Amino acid sequence: MDLIPRPGHVHRDGSAFFTLGPETKLTAEPGAERTERWLRSTLTAATGLPLPPGDPSGPDAIRLYLHPLATKDLGEEGYRVAVMPNGVHVVGGGPAGLFWGAQTLRQLLGPDAYRRAPLPGRQWRLPLAHVQDSPRFRWRGLMLDVARHFLPKDGVLRYLDLMAAHKLNVFHFHLTDDQGWRIEIRKYPRLTEVGSWRARTKFGHRASPLWDEKPHGGHYTQDDIREIVAYAAERHITVVPEIDVPGHSQAAIAAYPELGNTDAITASIEGGSALSVWDTWGISPNVLAPTDNTLRFYEGVFEEVLELFPSEFIHVGGDECLKDQWRQSATAQERIRELGLKDEDELQAWFIGHFDTWLAARGRRLIGWDEILEGGLAPGAAVSSWRGYAGGIAAARAGHDVVMCPEQQVYLDHRQDGGADEPVPIGYVRTLEDVYRFEPVPAELTPDEARHVLGAQANVWTEVMEDHARVDYQTFPRLAAFAEVAWSRLPAPAERDFADFEGRMAAHYRRLDALGVAYRPPTGPRPWQRRPGVLGRPIDGPPPNR
Repeated sequence: MDLIPRPGHVHRDGSAFFTLGPETKLTAEPGAERTERWLRSTLTAATGLPLPPGDPSGPDAIRLYLHPLATKDLGEEGYRVAVMPNGVHVVGGGPAGLFWGAQTLRQLLGPDAYRRAPLPGRQWRLPLAHVQDSPRFRWRGLMLDVARHFLPKDGVLRYLDLMAAHKLNVFHFHLTDDQGWRIEIRKYPRLTEVGSWRARTKFGHRASPLWDEKPHGGHYTQDDIREIVAYAAERHITVVPEIDVPGHSQAAIAAYPELGNTDAITASIEGGSALSVWDTWGISPNVLAPTDNTLRFYEGVFEEVLELFPSEFIHVGGDECLKDQWRQSATAQERIRELGLKDEDELQAWFIGHFDTWLAARGRRLIGWDEILEGGLAPGAAVSSWRGYAGGIAAARAGHDVVMCPEQQVYLDHRQDGGADEPVPIGYVRTLEDVYRFEPVPAELTPDEARHVLGAQANVWTEVMEDHARVDYQTFPRLAAFAEVAWSRLPAPAERDFADFEGRMAAHYRRLDALGVAYRPPTGPRPWQRRPGVLGRPIDGPPPNR
């Protein structure tokens, strides 16, 4: 059975099947209603079968239920699926586990179960089998950058469905950056009136001479965000918002210039004109001023963010903050002296620390990119280790929780092949097999330190992904390999059976086809997926593994 992610235990009971038909019932016991609602709507659309509720003890029924013994044996996210000659049992250790069991049931029905309307002449049957499964990590994440290229709400909802199909459970929503502010903040309307649009966009890497001269932008209203969060929750996915501070903030400064280092910023603007939302890629020198006004402004932003997102963690960015303006700014230098700080690095640590304390006082936990380790970090804060393994190792050894997402391993904007046809090639070659052999827990950690590794995350930065088809191409099929790494208890990287995974991918490609995913084929890009003449930034050789 070609299941992805690979379950912990699968046993096929002979060669017989349970066949679904017009009389098949779908029943749910208390606590299973959310999964029942999702499974009925999904399978009814694909199969055309009514799947009405009925007697759970009767024959020809798919029974969904929770059981305390399953919770004890498998944990909240564990499940069992038993397909028998007279019916199907899906039992979850908790509501999330039941939902993941339903996802496995859908896979067992075959690729056409992923369609939105029934195909004629199809027979719907499940192989008689027992599956028992639970995840390795509690954080199985996907980060999607909607700031560089805006993805409309329907595209976000589609990616939540794709995550659920791969048993991923954390959606890291990168909402703000130099190139765009994507979330409505009612207290500060100019963040979206001004900050969500840029006049033009660099096409390709920042060294490319090509431009798309039409304006680009968009944002999510607060009701859009509520819908996204609720849609995710129905699929047992937590949405973690990212509001980037103090760097990657040019869009916010363009909307509210007083947030910037006004006594240093004019030197960074050509011709002395007003600062605009950035239209190219890289790291902008325009960063937030370390003033009380800036702190109060972002407290107002985060107050609205906390109302919209119930997640335990709030991501504050904290990466790639250039310090040139702070060195030039008399106001910033006075703040350093006033606080008794050594330098600009400690000033950034103070800035992040302020929001660490502010969020903790409201029952939330701060998480940020691994630069937030520099200068010290409060005990409850967590780290997204992106510059390699080193930040995650240091954080875990210091007692901080860690999400492992090293650029050299699981940045899906990096190219998938070294061939000349690869569109807008960025970074190292990271093949499907490379991602499959990614190991989130560094060998250097002791068992106690390793317990701080919450899990892993694949990151999709969209500078060179102008639409959802480009996002699909970079993300898939590698996200399927990542999902198995994050869910399954695989052996050491060198011992993993990639040939077996590739064999199971043959069926999974058909699932992706049914879902309309524009993935990279194993043989290379299709003609329409290429971008001839668009400059990338390939890096030769293997990536550093540190």
